[in-house]
Amino acid sequence: MNAAIVASSEQAAISAGNEPLALLFRSAIEQINEALKPTLGENAIQNAMNQDNSPEGTAGRIVALSTGFFEAFKQQHGNEPEDEVLKKFMETIRSGFEKGFNEAKTILEGLGVFAGDIAAGINRTYELVQQGYAAFEKERSGTKTEAAA
Repeated sequence: MNAAIVASSEQAAISAGNEPLALLFRSAIEQINEALKPTLGENAIQNAMNQDNSPEGTAGRIVALSTGFFEAFKQQHGNEPEDEVLKKFMETIRSGFEKGFNEAKTILEGLGVFAGDIAAGINRTYELVQQGYAAFEKERSGTKTEAAA
């Protein structure tokens, strides 16, 4: 059995030739997909790559996913006035988004790629997320006002 493993490893090394990073990439993707399979289904990475990764698409997913937790947040703060709950919720998700945005920006700057189209796209995504949050907050505030009337 050990001989078969060594032979298989040797064959993989030979077939990889001068492409060790390609081998590493394929292996990493396979294992990440396997780890994500129980929660995100088959080929999670390939499926994510097929998403709309434009600033609009990315911002839309960020806003939809983060604001989607409002009802659960509201239930946890059931005794508080709804306008206060909304304010706390928005502060929470905005803070999380800011931290994530700044972390990603720092990484990209460290890699020397935060410039040109990349910087413009990321900054545009930031603006769209802020607009999405403002629209969500306005809609929720308007719903409360309409219910009171």
